[in-house]
Amino acid sequence: MKLYSRHLLGLEGVTEEEITLILDTTETFREIIERPIKKVPTLRGITVLNLFYEPSTRTRISFELAEKRLSADSISFTPATSSVKKGETLKDTVRNIEAMKIDMVVVRHSSSGVPYFLTQCVNSNIINAGDGTHEHPTQALLDMFTIRRKYKKLKGLRVVMVGDIKHSRVVRSNIWGLKTMGASVALCGPSTLLPFEVERFGVDVYSDLDKAIDGADVVNIMRIQLERQQAGMFPSQREYTNLFGITKERLSLLNKNYTIMHPGPMNRGVEITNEVADSDSSVILEQVTNGQAVRMAVLYLLSGKKEEEE
Repeated sequence: MKLYSRHLLGLEGVTEEEITLILDTTETFREIIERPIKKVPTLRGITVLNLFYEPSTRTRISFELAEKRLSADSISFTPATSSVKKGETLKDTVRNIEAMKIDMVVVRHSSSGVPYFLTQCVNSNIINAGDGTHEHPTQALLDMFTIRRKYKKLKGLRVVMVGDIKHSRVVRSNIWGLKTMGASVALCGPSTLLPFEVERFGVDVYSDLDKAIDGADVVNIMRIQLERQQAGMFPSQREYTNLFGITKERLSLLNKNYTIMHPGPMNRGVEITNEVADSDSSVILEQVTNGQAVRMAVLYLLSGKKEEEE
């Protein structure tokens, strides 16, 4: 079994078999990062470009560590100190760097569709690390891996995503991935932060948080960006917390063995309280650890090394 595409642009259209392959491969790499020596020669000779046009902490460091622990050569690109400041286009930037003989590009960009655009410009494998409001596939994969590791399954679980659904690429990737794997998905947030025609995703949609999380196994909380309030999408942070914040009092509505997730960064006291974020049911830090293993698996599978070994 192998991935059908040489790129990872999103999870829409990715099969159950492919997702299972990535998650199963992640288990192997998860064991590696627990070892005293966390480095293997798997991608020796492969050069990876980290092309981040947006600020990032977790995703960028996670990819950089994944590359180093696979023994790949990695280069990190920062637009602020590059020829982009002189007017160079994205296409020219990437083609010039590829001329230095790189093999893979990890890209994050504020515009949806940039990873696909790069597949038309260069021969390198492209991995989407988040594009606009489109998708963030490795975040959804690490979320699914974290859930599967706890429950030993994804099929039949009820996962509720709460918060800014409209602008969240994490939500979109989770919807496609979780539905493909047989989980039940629900979305909840203010009507102003729900996408137009949200029903087209084929999931349950709520504007009442208590109804949404009643009987849920997993609550994945999306960050509320403060600029949304400034744009008038909700009246105040206090009102948002009262209506949509995940508090200790609300946890009684969930199934007994419930799980709290957040892709970060968190606005403590807004979308999640401190006692929930730091509770025993929170797997937020485990998500970060698992993210490194997921990215190692994706880099490995897309590199073609698996076919060479076979």
